[in-house]
Formats: sequence, structure tokens, C-alpha cells
Amino acid sequence: MQRTAVNPWDWSLNLGYNQGEIIEGASRQMICAGQTSVDGNGAPQHPGDMRAQIALALDNLEAVLEGAGMSLANVTRLGVYATDVDEALKNFDLLGMRFGPIQCAPPMTLLGVTRLALPGLMFEIEATASA
Repeated sequence: MQRTAVNPWDWSLNLGYNQGEIIEGASRQMICAGQTSVDGNGAPQHPGDMRAQIALALDNLEAVLEGAGMSLANVTRLGVYATDVDEALKNFDLLGMRFGPIQCAPPMTLLGVTRLALPGLMFEIEATASA
């Protein structure tokens, strides 16, 4: 798979994402459902702790990707939902810690929402991945 960044402006690079990416040579695509801060039984974890919820949601996303023989390096798009955008942005270094070392900066959208599917959840991340 060949990835070519498309950035008419470079401001988004400081935030860890490309404006767009051209994906060529991919033969498999995976659409991941939104991952949140839940345990293996689907019970919400870390109430009121945005940082811990982001970390667990990323762990869960990695687990789904691994189940398909993929990793975060295969992610070509992210959709992020947060009940408190400012608090989520304060903790976006967690995304940088996961995606930065693998030099992956997939296009991303961050949306503020009033609530997520289960009470107490504050953060959800969905991904599209290609291999």
C-alpha cells in the first residue's frame, strides 16, 4: 500500500493529521466500529477520566485491527467523537504517542457530541484501515 499525503496547507501537520491521503495498491479494507472505553464485556470504564478513556479506546481500536492482521499503521481515516472537545484536545498527545512513532497521520475529524451510546462514555474513535 502506497500512501501519499495531500496538504495544501501545513497547519494540520502540527496537530498530527494530513488533510487527505491518496491510498494506492490496497487490497483489503476494514471499517472499524467506534471504539470506546469499555472492558471485554462492554462495561464502561474510567468514568469522568477523559485521558484514561482515550487510552482504553485506543487499546480497543488496536485490538480490533490486530484481529484483522492490521495495526495502527494501516489506519487511513479516523472519526473522533467527544462529549468535551476541549478536554479531548488536552489529551490528544495520546494519539500522537501511538501514531507519531509509526509516522502515520491519517485524515481525521473531531466532533463534539452531547452524549455517546452508553452513559459515562466521553470519547469514541472509529477508523478505516487498508492493507
